Amino acid sequence: MSDERQVPESRAASLLGGDTFDLHAAIGGWRGFVESSLPGIVFVASYLIWGGFRTPVIASVAVMVVMVAVRLIQRTPVMQALAGAAGVAFGAIWAWRSGDAAGYFEPGLWINAAYLGGILVSMVAGWPVVGIVMGLIRGEGTAWRANATERRRYQLASGVLAAMFALRLAVQVPLLLADQLAVLGTVKLAMGVPLFALTLWGVWLLSRDAAPARAPQDPPPTTR
Repeated sequence: MSDERQVPESRAASLLGGDTFDLHAAIGGWRGFVESSLPGIVFVASYLIWGGFRTPVIASVAVMVVMVAVRLIQRTPVMQALAGAAGVAFGAIWAWRSGDAAGYFEPGLWINAAYLGGILVSMVAGWPVVGIVMGLIRGEGTAWRANATERRRYQLASGVLAAMFALRLAVQVPLLLADQLAVLGTVKLAMGVPLFALTLWGVWLLSRDAAPARAPQDPPPTTR
């Protein structure tokens, strides 16, 4: 899922827990956005020019290797680039083993399906994943479960997150089955980091006012 790479957990946590939402940070900055998009662009371009699967796979992997190497040389943080490299490598291996360019896209779809299933299970169980994450971010643990308004907000926010994964699958699986790989590659770029950032903004809007002001606890009495 190289071109659907999400922001690291620490960055997502800081975005969701802040008083304002930074869209630039949500896409990883312009450099992060380019790093997440360029391998997919190169793959699609190579597929349109040369066809097959070897050249597109090799080209996309080479681009990612160069970007990681540049970060290492510049001694800039490499976690985001390495996360993207893992996604590209996974898709490349899948395509190479299957001997079909379509294999490049299949791991990302399976991962989206897994995320969707996990979120839906958490909602049905009454432990929406957004509530769990926000409880950790805000340091309130599971106290939100005692408040019906908070639970409802976190259910809605989790539903927004689930809708993103469901939308990706609903649009991209038919394209894969129809062997429309060039269109699929283009759609994946639009439904990758940009869609995730927009979804994260929606989650933040629903979650920011979910927690009511907690009554401060009295400090323990001091003994003389």
